[in-house]
Amino acid sequence: MRFEVLGPVRVTGAGDAAPVAGAVRVGLLALLLAHANTPVPAEALLDELWDAADPADRQRLQLTVHRLRRALGDPGRVEHDGGCYVLRIGPGELDAQQFDDAVARAESTDDPDLRVDLLRPALALWRGAPFQGLDLGPLAAETGRLTERRETALEQLYAAELERGRHACVVADLAEAVRRHPLRERLHTLLMTALSGCGRQADALAAYRSARRTLVEELGLEPGPELREAERRILAGECDAPAARPEAEVVSEVLRPPAQLPHDPCGFVGRGDELAALDRASRAATGGTAVVAVTGTAGVGKTALVTHWGHRARERFPDGQLHLDLYGFSPHDPVTAHDALGMLLRSLGERPDAVPADLDARAARFRTLTDGRRLLVVLDNAADADQVRPLLPGSATCVTVVTSRDALAGLTAGEGAARVDVGRMSPPDARALLGARLGVPLPADAGPAVDGLVERCARLPLALRVAAERLRGAGPDDVAHLVAALGVERDRLDLLDTGDRHTSVRSVLSWSYRQLAPEQALLFRRSGFHCAHTRHYLDPFCASALLGSTDLPRTRRLIDDLVRCRLLDEAERGRYEMHDLLRIYAAELAAEQEDADVATRRILDYYLAAAVSAVAWLGAPRPDLRTVLPEDTLTPPLDGPGQALRWLDAERSALVCATEQALALGHPGHAVDLAATLRAYLADSGHRDEARRVHATARAAARQLDDTDRHAGAHA
Repeated sequence: MRFEVLGPVRVTGAGDAAPVAGAVRVGLLALLLAHANTPVPAEALLDELWDAADPADRQRLQLTVHRLRRALGDPGRVEHDGGCYVLRIGPGELDAQQFDDAVARAESTDDPDLRVDLLRPALALWRGAPFQGLDLGPLAAETGRLTERRETALEQLYAAELERGRHACVVADLAEAVRRHPLRERLHTLLMTALSGCGRQADALAAYRSARRTLVEELGLEPGPELREAERRILAGECDAPAARPEAEVVSEVLRPPAQLPHDPCGFVGRGDELAALDRASRAATGGTAVVAVTGTAGVGKTALVTHWGHRARERFPDGQLHLDLYGFSPHDPVTAHDALGMLLRSLGERPDAVPADLDARAARFRTLTDGRRLLVVLDNAADADQVRPLLPGSATCVTVVTSRDALAGLTAGEGAARVDVGRMSPPDARALLGARLGVPLPADAGPAVDGLVERCARLPLALRVAAERLRGAGPDDVAHLVAALGVERDRLDLLDTGDRHTSVRSVLSWSYRQLAPEQALLFRRSGFHCAHTRHYLDPFCASALLGSTDLPRTRRLIDDLVRCRLLDEAERGRYEMHDLLRIYAAELAAEQEDADVATRRILDYYLAAAVSAVAWLGAPRPDLRTVLPEDTLTPPLDGPGQALRWLDAERSALVCATEQALALGHPGHAVDLAATLRAYLADSGHRDEARRVHATARAAARQLDDTDRHAGAHA
């Protein structure tokens, strides 16, 4: 098992254990990891996680510890002794401990090669700020210590590389480090040494003047002795530059165009319409740069599509192909436009010390360097339009392709970007992808099982690839077994987990969820309400019921937000849905953070109230309801029998399912009331199969309620 705190807190390699989820549970884990193998008083945990003055919170702490033990799959991990809790961590299991050990070993050796070999893997353990996203007081000190330790380790790494004579290799990194930490004199000294070692004495002295100006203006202090000594050595010519490379080698490096596209995805299949749309959109520029926004939900294959297309079209871009992951939806912090422009400028040959400091100046310089060049610029995984706008070239010879889970409406409206929406794969393409990833023909009798697997994976390429990897180890004859296992919804995301945050389906979906505002996140979680029929749609009235809101315009805006983030799809005008994997993920979150019975009661109240309103227009007498409906429940405004009948026909499957779910989830009163309300409609409209299901459910519910009148009515 591996515990990670150098970024968002998580546990990997836990075998069959459930992932650690939920804000309180993750907070508890973080507090224990910050004091690994050291007892932490229960009172300290209560103070941070709840109000220690509330006696009920001690029971909540015990329950949270119990759930954490279960999630870790090893009850002995968290021990309780003398009013304290301690999390036992073995050697090499905690990334922060690994990092500390490697840095300590590097500090104890004079061998620069060994220091580099120790420090680079140690620094690669970092995935963001320590304990990212957790605002708990006791973590602040450990976060500060680890962050300072990281900056010191970076300085040691750069110093070791300079000792190895690799001055040119670290100039760009040092320039960026100085920009981030302008008051760390050690970094300025290392940058001056690197520049001087490259034969750039004038640039090294300019770096000194810049450092001195910053220190005087910010702190009112002159540079320290180390920085002054570096300037003296440069002025005295005591810093020897390495031998210059042959001129031919330098020229070839300058003239070589960037070729930064990732490798062409192996086994790419289908997407003929999307590839054709990319071809059309990328050739449509008239008088300005062509910008194409490729949008779609998590795991739908946007990056693979654009990368495959880029390799097919690379001959159109002889001046190179730039590729930059903006980390808009990922476990990392999004790349700022400022930093992204710095990377793009250096990729086009700009010297690090010549990169402007100001965002607008960087954008202008980028437009200058790309002017007239036939370049493909791929901006992958953008968070929103604001992150992208400064990165657009200004030349009609360039094509920029942006991928995002966001709809990027601002980019299409403001910059005239063409949009290519990437949906889930068609069933034939999904089957073809599964076969291509397996690399072996599927058995002839596996057709129904393969179709079931495709649907269990929601026709998402990412999920299909993970499923194929499972079958690769088990053999293609086990397709039916995997389909059966995936049929258990509570296990489905666990079975589609690879142990890697970049390819596990639950992890990839979580990056979209983390971008949501609180109200958006609440609606997303509650939209995972379990519904057994296959075409469960959400409309603004149903969503308002889930939120317990009477503000219909606000609910519509929240739905639009989820559509823009590709967490809901508009299946029909005004009616929305999410695919099964998203729905299961939303339901998991709701079970962790919500009172599920509240959402269940609200949705059942809504369907019952709306059905009562609709059948009243059909002339049916109002049934004598057992259920007391809230007076503020919003229902669709129906105006006449025609509208009422259309609503009942559209929601018939949902109403039947709601009746069955009412009984299954412990609300038999709603089941008998829905059956009584729908009786005349189902009979008069000839929907006999639905009527049998509804009234059979009502009979069972009436028996639970010991209601002989309702039982007799349903039986009749």
